[in-house]
Amino acid sequence: MNKSIKPSSNVPVGDNEQGNGQQTQDSPARRSHAAVCYRMEPSKRMLSHNGCHFSHLSGDGNHMPPCLLCNQEHSLVELEKVSRVALMITPEGSGEVVDQAWEAVSTIRAILKQQPVPMTVTSQTVFLRRAEDADVCRKLFAAYFGDHVPATNFIVQPPCGGQALAIEAWALGGEGVDVQFPQPNVVTVAYDGLRWTQISGICPPPSAETAYQQAETAFDELAARLAHAGASFNDVVRTWLYQGGITEPEDGIERYRELNRARTDFFDKQESLGRMSIQRGRAAFYPASTGIGMAGRGLAVSCLALQTQRTDVQLQPLENPQQVPAFDYAKSFSAKSPKFSRAMAVIIGDYVTTWISGTASIVNSESVYLGDIEKQTEQTINNIERLISPYNFERHGMVGAGAHLPDLAKVRVYVKRPEDYEKCRAVCERRLGPLPTIYAQADVCRSNLLVEIEGVAFSKVSEREKSSERGA
Repeated sequence: MNKSIKPSSNVPVGDNEQGNGQQTQDSPARRSHAAVCYRMEPSKRMLSHNGCHFSHLSGDGNHMPPCLLCNQEHSLVELEKVSRVALMITPEGSGEVVDQAWEAVSTIRAILKQQPVPMTVTSQTVFLRRAEDADVCRKLFAAYFGDHVPATNFIVQPPCGGQALAIEAWALGGEGVDVQFPQPNVVTVAYDGLRWTQISGICPPPSAETAYQQAETAFDELAARLAHAGASFNDVVRTWLYQGGITEPEDGIERYRELNRARTDFFDKQESLGRMSIQRGRAAFYPASTGIGMAGRGLAVSCLALQTQRTDVQLQPLENPQQVPAFDYAKSFSAKSPKFSRAMAVIIGDYVTTWISGTASIVNSESVYLGDIEKQTEQTINNIERLISPYNFERHGMVGAGAHLPDLAKVRVYVKRPEDYEKCRAVCERRLGPLPTIYAQADVCRSNLLVEIEGVAFSKVSEREKSSERGA
């Protein structure tokens, strides 16, 4: 493989020029357009009734995308004039980490080149087998993306298939979309009166030794970067917390419990400063979140925030009717309860985006089906299904909104024990169908939980709801 990397100014994502992977006259891809079209076709095309965009694969093949070197799944979500692509990229599993990373980036580029509008990668999460491989990936991304490196998390959660890495990436494009990169690991996206801010890669310095100090330092840095981008924690809809040794003791207290204590103290401080409202109306209001383990003893934190003056935008935290809200857990689970919502629904006009927090096999507040990976996976998916259901949206005062499992655009599945991977995957594939998915090995926030799943769903508000609004 040619490992030389051209800067992004020479090979911009979404351009109309061929990359180094251009096929020769006699290559299999040029001889078999249908095979390439099949591999490049989205696993899901959501909220759109448009036809196939693969017409450029016919004819003489002058615009043939590069041959895909990775297993890939992606969803194309088309909301009016803006398109989103959720990509789950997994290399074949052989070769050095730099080879696998380059194969993954090349595959992302090939997918984005086929889109009908130029696309920009705004965020990515890199799941690594080894912590020391992060530096190689950083150098490759810097060479490829130049000044437009996406907001990036490097998480030591080995891909369950044995690869050196896997990448989840989000890309955006369309009329009026303005993407800015104001500082490293901070990306803003503005369109149609909306301004999204993605912040990633927040890691405390070595001087923060305890779990509480690590969380306190990371949250303070996250708030500072939000402020630099003109936002605050009042705008945050989703957070991700990756904690090393999540269930391990530290001075007799589980590290995750200390993270929860620091998060609660931080939120209280933000509220006292007028930068966060954790009570809106009569309901508690916390971002959706994932708190999941990773290798080592560190911490990585990221968030997604939304700002708008539009009157047709509504944020609604969701709770599962069969689960106690995490922020109401008894002190036996944590001295200060985990402050997050089970999901955050973002209603924008006629569309709903539901960010689903890390979800596990919990009923009420107790872990169930201990030791059984298949039943825990089933219960976890059942919890997600109930959480995003139209019935649950109606419980929260949003008649006509809601989603179903086929409305999921992608999921991450965190599997605690490597030997459970195949059984867990079989259940997910049976219940969820074709869906962009990354499976990563990670400890869950309770030692008796074997699997955790998070995701995002896209759906439309039903005609019934819109009719009732016109009648009002």
